[in-house]
Amino acid sequence: MRSTRREFLGTSGAGLGLLAGASLSWLAGCASTAKGDIMPKRGPRVVVIGGGWGGATVAKYLRLNDPAIDVVLLEPNRDFISCPLSNFVLSGVRSIDSITFSYEGLRRHGVKIVQQAALAIAPDGQRVRIADGYIEYDRLVVSPGVDFQLEQVEGLAQAGDRVLHAWKAGPQTTQLAQQIQSMQDGGVFVLTVPPVAYRCPPGPYERICQVAWYLKHAKPRSKVIVLDANQNIVSKAALFRDAWKAYPNIDYRASAKVVGVDPAAREVRTEFDRVKYDVINLIPPQRAGRIAVEADLVGADKRWCEVDHVTYESVKQKAVHVIGDSTTGLPVPKSGNVANAMGKICAAAIVELMKGRTPPAIPPGNTCYSWVSDREAIAVVNSYKIEGGKVVQIEQKLTPAQSVDVAQHALGWAQSIWSDVLA
Repeated sequence: MRSTRREFLGTSGAGLGLLAGASLSWLAGCASTAKGDIMPKRGPRVVVIGGGWGGATVAKYLRLNDPAIDVVLLEPNRDFISCPLSNFVLSGVRSIDSITFSYEGLRRHGVKIVQQAALAIAPDGQRVRIADGYIEYDRLVVSPGVDFQLEQVEGLAQAGDRVLHAWKAGPQTTQLAQQIQSMQDGGVFVLTVPPVAYRCPPGPYERICQVAWYLKHAKPRSKVIVLDANQNIVSKAALFRDAWKAYPNIDYRASAKVVGVDPAAREVRTEFDRVKYDVINLIPPQRAGRIAVEADLVGADKRWCEVDHVTYESVKQKAVHVIGDSTTGLPVPKSGNVANAMGKICAAAIVELMKGRTPPAIPPGNTCYSWVSDREAIAVVNSYKIEGGKVVQIEQKLTPAQSVDVAQHALGWAQSIWSDVLA
């Protein structure tokens, strides 16, 4: 098998810098030792990279829309862990097990799940490289979520698990919860908000509420310092500010971009200040998942992937679709609900494209709930339309205030969307 330039970029993990110094003999050696096709294609096939909100949804709905399509999902994690409601783990309201789900529902729909990471994409050969070999496809869906730009915060890459982001629900979520629970009463919890764009715009502010609620009841002399790189609260600003009136332990600082962290000194540095902490939750700047960057699916910003607004096909690679948090250019937030909508729309488009037909123009939608205590929530609903081949926002509605009723709707929404994605 001949190793392509993009395939090298994906497997090298080092991008253009190493490509310039690579010798032809080294490349030939890689090609000679590469493993072959581990899953010979016998009919129409779609390979999906990433089993999160977007990837799991598109895999399921491809099978529902056309059972003749062979759908292969590449997902290294054994279970699906929900980011929505994961902030409850930090406040002790829920356990991580309560938001952890099996992929068995997808298997029942006939999705073939390969528990490995995609290492490289070769669009010109229409195949994906994994550790065991390669898998061919007719259409590829890339749904890798986000990765973190650790290099933008001095000391962060070297800090390892001494500085947690917990921005991918899982082990770091439980580790951060343990750190908060172990913090002495009177301690300082620092949370940093990265510059837009990042996964789940209201997520950091909901997290502030959950941690502040827990500390108010369990460690009332403790303090929450928020270092927000943005000029204001990014989402639901008025509603969050109203909710924070119940938490006098919150010290919110806008335009406070973090540029360095020193875990040995327990100090985080902004462009203008130094802040001591007992526990820190540093959410780094973000970009599209590694595989999308190394396959050159990102735009000039080297962060996010531009796509067709109707089919979610990459503007840079034909037959490659990108959905979920890795996308840009649409007036939609990077939310689980949007990724779920993209998955269903993309599945419908791919089925039509593979039959040589024009895909329907279906707009996404978005409903986003944020919990401001253990019992109350707020919400925003965004409506969109397709106009001139582009997604256009029609309106945005916010709940007038936090309430228990909104919280009950939030629980119903969670159960419904978890089922829609995985059952």
